[in-house]
Amino acid sequence: MSLLLLQLFNGISVSSILLLVALGLAITFGLMNVINMAHGEFIMIGAYTAYMIQQWFKSRMPESMFDLYFVVSLPAAFALAYAIGWLLETLLVRHLYKRPLDSLLATWGVSLILQQLARTLFGAPNKAVQAPGWLEGGWTITEQLILPYSRLFVIGLVALILIGIYWYLYRSRGGRNMRATMQNRQMAACLGISTRRLDAQAFAFGSGIAGIAGCAVALLGPIGPSLGTYYIVDAFMVVVLGGIGQLVGSLFGALSIGVLNTTLEYATSATICKVIVFTLIIAFLQWRPSGFSSMRSRSLD
Repeated sequence: MSLLLLQLFNGISVSSILLLVALGLAITFGLMNVINMAHGEFIMIGAYTAYMIQQWFKSRMPESMFDLYFVVSLPAAFALAYAIGWLLETLLVRHLYKRPLDSLLATWGVSLILQQLARTLFGAPNKAVQAPGWLEGGWTITEQLILPYSRLFVIGLVALILIGIYWYLYRSRGGRNMRATMQNRQMAACLGISTRRLDAQAFAFGSGIAGIAGCAVALLGPIGPSLGTYYIVDAFMVVVLGGIGQLVGSLFGALSIGVLNTTLEYATSATICKVIVFTLIIAFLQWRPSGFSSMRSRSLD
């Protein structure tokens, strides 16, 4: 029973990371129909932000204040990824709307540039981010079942962000404008919503969420220039499986993929696990092409 509960906890932990990565993609893809292949690199930007702030605290701040570095890293990673996302949307993505193949290739090129820039600045070897003292150790339930504080923190962080995004989308004017644009862009523009500005804000916000995901990933293992590539495929699977632009669907999609991955990896191997998960997703999408949930919209035609 302890082993079963530990596997379930690991699955939920992996699901929370995937959900955090996929939230930005769900908003961007659902609103703008842009396949952003550079989304994974914003995870890398967030992880390296945590690493740089950690090094700064080690060299410039008293040792007693070191544990505060991660609290500073979260808003800093969001702000940096948000700014770079806004810049990318303004300079490149904005000119490629309604050209999905061009946007895919262009953002893929940006991802390669960002990876090479990270190798130039930080080197190719992986870097380690030390967890603050208040996240070391674990919650001992039984002798065989110990839940690490770092993973519990990541799950709680994802839950808070999910609640915040839900409140924004369904309880604020900006969120209503965003949902209206997702459902019918032309009608939203006719009602006075600045869809261009909304696109830039949504793209930057999704990039900022990916930056926070990078901070969370940095707690769980070493980071490197290709960090984002390990998560981007599974994140796209979460978006497609959950339904474009749907928070609840993305939650179910992340939970399904995360729990399946950890369970099947324990029973088989990582390679066979990926094959089985891909096969199950393809079979599910044949039965339900819109994913777990779909957005209702009206056409002008």
